[in-house]
Amino acid sequence: MPRPAPVTRQRRAGTAASLPAPRDDRQHDDIPPTEGATVRPEEFTDVHYEVEEDNHAVITIDRPERMNSFRGRTVDELISAFKHAWADRRVAAVVLTAAGERAFCTGGDVKERAETGGYGETEWGTFEIERLHRIIRDIPKPVIAAVNGIAIGGGHVLHVLCDLTVACEEATFAQSGPRVGSFDAGFGTAYLARVVGEKRARQIWFLLDRYDAATAERWGLVNEVVPREQLLETARGYARKIGSYSPTAIRFLKHSFNADSDHLGGISHLAFDGLEQFVHSEEGMEGARAFAEKRPPDFRRFR
Repeated sequence: MPRPAPVTRQRRAGTAASLPAPRDDRQHDDIPPTEGATVRPEEFTDVHYEVEEDNHAVITIDRPERMNSFRGRTVDELISAFKHAWADRRVAAVVLTAAGERAFCTGGDVKERAETGGYGETEWGTFEIERLHRIIRDIPKPVIAAVNGIAIGGGHVLHVLCDLTVACEEATFAQSGPRVGSFDAGFGTAYLARVVGEKRARQIWFLLDRYDAATAERWGLVNEVVPREQLLETARGYARKIGSYSPTAIRFLKHSFNADSDHLGGISHLAFDGLEQFVHSEEGMEGARAFAEKRPPDFRRFR
């Protein structure tokens, strides 16, 4: 797909300059150079990456002690893992899952944000979550979410952006942004509305209720619900089946599906620029501090 025009932002704690990855024209035009992946898999601390023998990669968010929430480094490593999967011609599909049984992903590490005012200084920074969203959509290989527990906030958005989702019977889903002083007004809202419809998407974001895997399947957010012990094997089965088909056909099919909603990328970019300002505001920090202190937030003075 055409590469977006580079945009430069001023770096500060918890954010990052949005710099284009250096291009290596010796590689296929559809493949981002792995030199643009700032962290090598053997250096990962928050993510585990492996390529299975039957032509698919498994990317595992590995912070179960923090409910697999992401800090800046987690996002860096996820981007790097997807770049490696993109560049590896052995890989036909990618399975995205998480360690442990409690959570798939709960979004940004709100406790760290409350304590430090950001998500940690890294090469790319936390607001490269927008870049992570783009690479999940742009990688010309289907991405299959294997949801092993709670998918809330930014974790909910990650599974929505994946091409397919398999969930265990115990999985639960929800949004949390307005409760913790955050939002995703890009793909996390507009693309969600395309999947479940406007009324349902507004219900998810305005009421912040949790719903179970069976409900998610009924709404069209989940392709299949299986017992926990069958979760990874089911997702791998999807990947193996995809790997037996024409890679060129699969690539064009994914790009075709995305073409209808690619204009939402501009909305997403605008939304994340706004979010970058909002999370550092007093209103945004009230949500984060309330979460860390385990109390209801008090937003009355901001009305």
